Amino acid sequence: YRKGAGRFKLSEGLEYAERLVALLGAVKGVKRCEPAGSVRRRRETVGDLDILAVADSGSEVMDEFVRFPGVTEVIARGNTKSSVRLDCSLQVDLRVLEPRSFGAALHYFTGSKEHNVAIRERARKRGLKVSEYGIFRTRGGKRIGGEDEEDVFESVGLIPIPPELREGRGEIVAAEAGRLPELVTGADIRGDLHMHTTATDGKDTIAAMAAGALELGYKYIAVTDHSKALRIVGGLDEKQLSRHLKAIEKTQAKVPGIRILKGIEVDILPDGGLDLDNEILKECDVVVASVHSRFGMTEREMTGRITAAVRHRHVHILGHPTGRLIFDREPYRVDMEEVIKAAAGEGVAMEISAHPDRLDLRDVDARMARDMGARVAISTDAHSLQDLGLMRYGVFTARRGWIEAGDVINTLPVSRLLKALRGN
Repeated sequence: YRKGAGRFKLSEGLEYAERLVALLGAVKGVKRCEPAGSVRRRRETVGDLDILAVADSGSEVMDEFVRFPGVTEVIARGNTKSSVRLDCSLQVDLRVLEPRSFGAALHYFTGSKEHNVAIRERARKRGLKVSEYGIFRTRGGKRIGGEDEEDVFESVGLIPIPPELREGRGEIVAAEAGRLPELVTGADIRGDLHMHTTATDGKDTIAAMAAGALELGYKYIAVTDHSKALRIVGGLDEKQLSRHLKAIEKTQAKVPGIRILKGIEVDILPDGGLDLDNEILKECDVVVASVHSRFGMTEREMTGRITAAVRHRHVHILGHPTGRLIFDREPYRVDMEEVIKAAAGEGVAMEISAHPDRLDLRDVDARMARDMGARVAISTDAHSLQDLGLMRYGVFTARRGWIEAGDVINTLPVSRLLKALRGN
């Protein structure tokens, strides 16, 4: 609780940011309106919100802002800047800018601090000054740009850097060398490889989940209900899973247009074994192996436990690899480099759980996976139709981890996916 105090999950911050931008962008006289800050960089948690706008003189944008539903306190009210506090305690600042400064301000207020310091130093060496007001010659103070964010990067000899990469983690060197990754997008995702149905603790049927995924434009899904170790949620034993796999096959005929892959989320036991027999696991198209118990093991024990499971011949994906729940549960102690090394060697994908409570792998671990040659799967761990829409949060995390579409197994067509899962 203390670690999370004053911060909010990305999903909460982004929801408010999108509502505010939609509201303020529709106000008469508003020309541009965008969120900035950590929510634009898609950090897993945000401390406050920054909204930037360009508006005509006399616009009622500030009036609409302080009247936003949920505002409990108007901290400051001015013509160019206002601050409010929402009923959830989130502070939101709105800045109204001159058109010629909007791009420079968007870059400045997006951050991060480390990124901005590096950009300003690079500008200084070129006889320039970059600030939230624009780009200026150091001698004479002549303005040379700032209306668009691209002006900032062009002025310091760089190609534009996506907001998700602006963390001072080598993005400027990569941009200078023309080696920025072509980041994965939501449009690249062809299917969801981790979800639950009414067979265990999901709220919707196999058919409903398949139909919902089809509406999202997916080409395939994997139904991966829980295995027997999770009895509290009705985890399936071997006989129950056999019947469940047959039910998936029957459902396939009822939902044409999308491939329904037979799967299971199998528990990794404390000794590194799996809690279902090999005979039933080999009947599954997709096996997600996850830890759901004994989180207090030592780092050495947990690392051995997970790497043993990763080396199991029937495992395809390591689910939510650190077990964390943002603000609620710390990651268990594990040597992630050793786990990723094992996954890369066995052709097992590291899951990026798109659920906003997890976002697990973290961005830094996702980048480590990419650098070490391990594939990733971006999945929702959906327990309802509504959860299927969470995929974008996994994509955000992947982008922060420098992940490209080619690094993600569920960007593949289903025929190639199945070959990849089998190590081909």
